[in-house]
Formats: sequence, C-alpha cells, structure tokens
Amino acid sequence: MATHYSFCRICESLCGLKIETEGERITSILPDTDHITTQGFSCVKGLKQHEMYDSPDRLEHPLRRRADGTYEEISWDDALKGIGEKVKEIRKNDGPDAIGMYVGTAAGFSVLHPVFAQGFMTGIGSKSMYASATQDCSNKFAVARHMYGFPFTQPFPDIENVQCLIIVGANPVISKWSFLQVPNPMEKLKQLSGKGAKLYFVDPRKTESAQVAGNHVYIRPGTDVFFYLSFLHELIEQGGTREDLIKQHLDGFEEVRALASAWPSARTAEVTGIEPEQLSEMVAAYIAADGSALYSSTGVNMGGNGTLAFWIQEVINAVSGNLDRKGGTLVGKGIIDFIRFGVKKGLLMRDDTSRIGGFTAVNDAYPGGILADEILTPGDRQVKALFVTGGNPLITMANSGRLRKAFRQLELLVTLDIYQNETASEAHYVLPCTDPLQRPDLPFIFPLMLGLQMKPYLQATKAVVQPRGEQRDEGSIYLDLARASGVSLFDSVPAQKFFELTAAYHSRRRKKKHRDIPQESILNGLLRLSRQKSFNKLLRFPHGHPRPDHQAGSFLPERVMTADKKVKLAPGELIAFAAKLEEDFRQEIRDRSFFKLITRRAVTTHNSWTHNIPRMIAGGRDTNYAYLHPRDMERLEIQENEWVDIRTDPAAIRIQVKKLDTLMPGTVAVPHGWGHQHARGLSVANKTKGVNVNLLAKDGPKHIDRISGMVRLTGIPVQITRATGSFQPTWSGRNEDPA
Repeated sequence: MATHYSFCRICESLCGLKIETEGERITSILPDTDHITTQGFSCVKGLKQHEMYDSPDRLEHPLRRRADGTYEEISWDDALKGIGEKVKEIRKNDGPDAIGMYVGTAAGFSVLHPVFAQGFMTGIGSKSMYASATQDCSNKFAVARHMYGFPFTQPFPDIENVQCLIIVGANPVISKWSFLQVPNPMEKLKQLSGKGAKLYFVDPRKTESAQVAGNHVYIRPGTDVFFYLSFLHELIEQGGTREDLIKQHLDGFEEVRALASAWPSARTAEVTGIEPEQLSEMVAAYIAADGSALYSSTGVNMGGNGTLAFWIQEVINAVSGNLDRKGGTLVGKGIIDFIRFGVKKGLLMRDDTSRIGGFTAVNDAYPGGILADEILTPGDRQVKALFVTGGNPLITMANSGRLRKAFRQLELLVTLDIYQNETASEAHYVLPCTDPLQRPDLPFIFPLMLGLQMKPYLQATKAVVQPRGEQRDEGSIYLDLARASGVSLFDSVPAQKFFELTAAYHSRRRKKKHRDIPQESILNGLLRLSRQKSFNKLLRFPHGHPRPDHQAGSFLPERVMTADKKVKLAPGELIAFAAKLEEDFRQEIRDRSFFKLITRRAVTTHNSWTHNIPRMIAGGRDTNYAYLHPRDMERLEIQENEWVDIRTDPAAIRIQVKKLDTLMPGTVAVPHGWGHQHARGLSVANKTKGVNVNLLAKDGPKHIDRISGMVRLTGIPVQITRATGSFQPTWSGRNEDPA
C-alpha cells in the first residue's frame, strides 16, 4: 500500500487528492485535507475517476478499422506507418489544410498535450484547427482580444472580497467556476452571504447555487444580451459610472452609451421577463457595494448572443470602476507574463479565415459548427483527414447526425483517447492514451500561465500509476506521428531531432519499449525558464506551494495590450455586429409561443465522461429526461414519465418527462452528453437510454456567431408534443420507442 498526493484534472477546480495504491492499482481516492487551497474538498466525479480509468473498456492497444467495419488490434509501428502514409498522400495531393484537427476539453486539462498537438499541426502546415471552445466559451476569447488586446486576458471576480456578485447563466455548486479555480463553491457562496455580500443568480432555473444563498431572478433563455444592455442603461441612469477612470483608462464610452440608450428595462422586460423594478434594485446594489462583479458562464456563452452579452458585461464591470479593483474583477498573473509574451509572439492571434463562411479564427481555431461543411463541400482546402484529440464531437457538437455523415466521408479519421467512444467508433485508427493519473503534470494553462485561481499556487505531481499495455502519452504520440508523416514538430527540424533524441535516451534509461518523451524533464524546463522552483522541489510541497496573491491595480494600464494601453469599450466589429439586435429582439417576440430549450447538469456527470462508470448511472440515472414546469405539463396534458417529441428543423428526439417546479414556465431542460448507443467501446454507457440533445441544434455558417464562431446550444426555440405512434429518429442511432 502506498499513498500519493496529486490533483484532479477533469475541471478547473484542480482539487487536491490523496490517492492510495496497491502495486499499479488505485484502491481509493480521498480529498487532500491539507491542500493549501481546496482543503479537503472534491466532488464525487473526482473521487471516483479511477473507476473510469480502470474500466475493462480502457484502450490498451492501437485499433485499425477493417473493410467490414470491425476493428483489429495492431502494433504501434503498423498504426504509425498506416497513418503516416495516408497523411503524406493527402498532404501531397490536396495540400496541408486538407488535414484537420479537433481539440477537445480533455486536452485542455493538461500542459503538454495541447502543445504537442499544435506542434504536429504546425509541422503539417495546416491551419484547419477546430476546438471544443467554439461550443462553450470562445465568445470570451473573441471579446477579450477586441477589448484588451489578447484573447486570454480574462478578468474574474475577486471572490475573497466581492460585496455584490451577480452570476448570470452559471451554477457553480454543480459546474464549478468556468476558467477560475474556486474550491468548494457551495461553502464559498455561503461564506459570501454570511459576510453580507449581495448575491444574485440570473437564470431560467432556480439552480442549486441559487438555493444555497442569495436572490434568484428568472430570465427567459437566450435573452441575456437584452438584460445586460438594460443593466448598462440603468447603471448610467443611476449615475453608477466612473467618469475619471473612463477618461484615463477606457476608450469608446460614448458609443456604448448610445447603444444602451435604446434598451431601457421597460422595453426589454417584454422578452427577458425581468421587471424594471427588479433590475433597478440589482443595479442599485451593484453601485452601492464596495466592490462588485458581474460573472457569466456557459448559459450565456451558448445562448445565441453570447459574444454581445459578454462584451456588455465587461463594459459594465469596467465603466463602473470595478475592473482591476479589490472586490471587483481582477486579471491574474501566471508564472510568466503570458499575455505580453503571447502578443509579442502572435500566439493565438491568427487572422486567417475559414474556407466555409469566411470566419476569422478564434484562439487559432475555426468554428466547430462548420466542420461538417468543410468535410462535405468539395474544393480547395476541403478537409479529408481529421485527428480528434481528447474530444468526442459526435456527442458534443451541434447537428451531430450530419457530422456523423461527414466523418464517414473522410479518407482518414484518427482519434486519440482512453476509450473507443462514439467518435472513435467511426475512426480508421484509434490510438490508446494515458489518463491524467498516469502522467506527471503541472496545473494546466489557465492557472499556470494566467493565474486564474482564487488563491494562486503551484503544484507538481508525478504519475500515480504506470500505463497499461500499449498506452502512451499524447506528446510522445504526436512526436512519432510527425516522424511517420515526414514532418517536424513545430515545423522545426532541430526541435524534432531534440525531442526524438531525448525520448530515445529517456526510454533507454527507463527500459521502456517505446521512445516516449521525458515529461517530467520538459515540465521542469518550463518551470526553470519561468524562474520557478524545479519540478523536484515542487514535489516537496505535496499539498501545493503558494504564489503571490492577486494585486488589484496591477492591470490598468500596464497589462492592457491595445496600442494605446486603453480598454476598448466599443470595438468597431462589435458595434457593427450589435446592429442585428433589433431583429433579434423582434425574433424573440415571435418565438414566445415556442418552448426554449436549455441544458442541465448533474453532480455525477461531466459532459459525457462518466456514463461508463456503473455507480454514476445507478438508481435510475441511466438516461436523461425533459424537465418541464408543472404548469407546462398541465398545458400539454402530460404526466411524469410520459413521452414527448421535441423538434427543431434539424432533428427530433423522443424523451420522457419529469416535472421541475424551479424552472421558468415556457422552458424545457434536457441534460446534454447522452446518446452513447453508437459507442463500440463503452460497454456500460452504450446500454443507457439517454438521447443526444445536441442533435436539435443547428450547424452551418448561417447559424454561427460571426465574431466568436459559436453555434447556439442553449435557449433554442423548440416544439414539444405528446408522443404518439412509432418514432422514426432523424439520426442513425437507437432512440428506444416507448411502445
């Protein structure tokens, strides 16, 4: 029996863990009660993650698809040779942009994985990058680049000192804090309330967070931008702007003032459902507090106008004097000045546009919502090969029935994952990767490079257990894929040779079969270059090593990366884009007869990751439901557990109903991440009965946010009818007929 201290890497919380092992088997995971930040908190997903990694379904050997559609285990040499030859052929005949990559969420919670993945694509010479961010958060990156000069400049609430916090479209108790590491969200909200802070939750559902502390305000899904515009209008009317700060550090106030003037709360209440008196009360509390912040997450991001909504949120925090203020919003510092470094090197700031729709890249990635079009539409730069790394787009992306059709047209589809999931079940090659507890690591890029932590600290972890079978880390896989494809990582022959030599030396010393990169040495080099303690020295602090606290007043103007060091309140592209709001407002009025579809998370699920763990789907949790307010059920003459059909233009799903009296009437909530019936390698999840709600979302260039590249995945108008007769699904999966 051995004890290891590590940290979780399935979300931003990075909870400290105490892990017990016997040999190469994890026997238990407990919260680390001595961790300097998380202090004994962890969610059930983190504490049971080893059951996901220990599953008999874990990939241990590369797989190749046979002509009859079945799969066979092959050697790494054969897999690399087959993939490399096909990449060379497509690159020669169709050009480098014919080879694409989709980077999923799992890749983001690692330091080396996304770096080597991008290094491979740079070596290929391809700009055909797609990322899960264009499903849930790229609006924030797009706005930040326009306002602050760099996409990763992401202000966050000063949770320790905030006196008025207005949370829009976020549920920290269940989903934690997007981008920001905040331990034990439930306890933190209670502490804030206990200290007298004003808390408001603006959401179509009275969430678990709103039930813990503060005040809940119902809002019609998809109308957040009109709430923010009226908030700004009321802020100005109540004299809540800081004219001195605006003149000194901000630019474009008159333009946003003019925009907000058209949206008084008496007008927007018609679509938001928020009465003017209620909005006025919130604004007054925001102005009166000694440090206030507006914060939003995926409920706003994915609602169809996430870019404009987040932009106005940032404008409000800035013009009220709360940006870079104690108790307001802060901009963290990482182990290096990544913002300045990124601007200098042009990182994540490509300006090239997509073949389909002419969308500008955000964080060097094109919209996932045009990926099917890029594959299905003939012509120059048509995507003919795709690498999917740490993601499952056939569950997470809009209109995935059409995307499945596109994937089946690819000449080469390669997935890197720990399971043969839905996407991997369509792949030509499936490559087995290590899980987070099988690799050494540092906190991922947000805390490491940007300081997005409530209390900044550093922590290092060694691998807790060793890989099984032929599992390998993604960095090593991409190094070998580059060699097999006849290219060099980062388009640098010296870099390729260096990593090959160090991998060979490392593997000889460790007597490893494959030439795997020395991950600890690379992480140590990153630390030393940034003048931090070495990797081994950090290991002497198994519960984390503190870094300097955040400093209010450290952002304006020194770290603003615009040409004149002023925050741009009214970027031309955003002002022009806002011209669509009048028509959007009229459309919201026309859509009042429709239900609005939102998602809902459960504490036992994390997107689609945990449905293959038997305990997580036990006790009736083996499916998703359509949740409706009791009044809506009466209107539809539907009882609990009866079946309904939910329809949009792209698709229809049939699903059972549950009542939920915390929902705003006219709203239907359906949890996402389900629909595993296609997954060949998920023997538990593929027997669940849930349906993929993202089938109902529209993809394609006409349905994508022009600035952020995001599709609308929440606040979608839908029709709901009682299920009658047999059901013919509009996708090629198994959606069980209740009859």
